[in-house]
Amino acid sequence: MYTRVKTDAEIVNMRESGRMLAAVLSYLEPKVVPGITTLELADLAAKELKSLGGEPAFLGYNGFPDVICISVNDEVVHGIPSKLVVNDSDLVSLDFGVNYRGMITDSALTVVAGTSKPKLDELVRYTERSMLAGIDVLKDGVRTGDIGAAVEAVLNLKKYGIVRDLVGHGVGHHVHEDPNIPNYGRAGSGPSLKAGMTIAIEPMATLGTEKVYVEDDGWTILTTDGSWAAHFEHTVLITEDGAEILTQR
Repeated sequence: MYTRVKTDAEIVNMRESGRMLAAVLSYLEPKVVPGITTLELADLAAKELKSLGGEPAFLGYNGFPDVICISVNDEVVHGIPSKLVVNDSDLVSLDFGVNYRGMITDSALTVVAGTSKPKLDELVRYTERSMLAGIDVLKDGVRTGDIGAAVEAVLNLKKYGIVRDLVGHGVGHHVHEDPNIPNYGRAGSGPSLKAGMTIAIEPMATLGTEKVYVEDDGWTILTTDGSWAAHFEHTVLITEDGAEILTQR
């Protein structure tokens, strides 16, 4: 399904969906500490969302077994919560989706558990900055290549690996809608987007290669060289002359 221009009522519900999502990630972020398991983090996310009145968008999506994707170190995305214990200085990505009255938002962030290191802080900072650069170019008529070029320009400053097999996307009625929005590209190229559409911009950057593979569990995607990765994502509403971040924390 190609992402549609949303009605006023749908936008109201997406704003509420995004508010809940942002609240859950803000609640979860300080709990990413050494000694906790990714399954414990997932349970906390599920309980917090239930208390807010939302439904998890990822649970059961194409068979995904939990409410949240939690990826650690060289896991780029789609990590399945488990008894894996988070260690000091681990890089942990939280990717969450919320369904409220049939409207879905999607957002992610990456944090360092416990003691950080300069190279990890920088990777996290620049990955988030690249997402914001992509958001900054949004307006009615923007092309997907404009977004990708803006994201790529920031990540190229530090020569990070830009994962090409994974992309941003439309979102709203479904978790993933067309068009794909790569995190690289040429300005002025690609499909154009209209005011009223909602999309997820989500750069994934690594300290090494751009190449990834899928783990035997069929979900977890890792870097082929074992380099660590960061992931940030916001769901945004395109406006006539900019964008509204629906999952702003």
